[in-house]
Amino acid sequence: MISLRNVQANDLNQLLAIENEGFSKEEAATKEAFVERIQLISDTFLVAEVEGVIMGYINGPIIHQPYITDDLFEQIKENPKSGGYQSVLGLAVSKHARNLGIAKMLISKLEELVEENEREGITLTCKQELVSFYERFGFSSHGLSASQHGGIRWYNMVKERSKG
Repeated sequence: MISLRNVQANDLNQLLAIENEGFSKEEAATKEAFVERIQLISDTFLVAEVEGVIMGYINGPIIHQPYITDDLFEQIKENPKSGGYQSVLGLAVSKHARNLGIAKMLISKLEELVEENEREGITLTCKQELVSFYERFGFSSHGLSASQHGGIRWYNMVKERSKG
């Protein structure tokens, strides 16, 4: 049974292992970046686990614009209580836990937090080959991102909160 919860400090080593499995050295978040995210944005840093073993995670700070900028990979602040956009700096699932719907579970839980905290929506960047993956979850492609993170071409993906 997969359970979702907020990140804890003692998750660090498992998180780094999954990060380095899913991203190149240039793209992967550093240990220092993870420590900062765990300390500052644990409210929007979720992990999926089975019996204490982390299978995947999603994390990102609340930002005030609809697109991610490269400075967010270097420095973040604590999240405001409401408003803004939920960014996704990292979404990764362990290689041996892929195709089990874990990414979908994590995105859905983040969507619940967006609703609860009256955020504008969710924003992330992804590589071209993942655009259709995120479109299946209701994200719209807003074209090429200004981000140069890891020396890669990224695409802006945004999912506006349904106001109704």
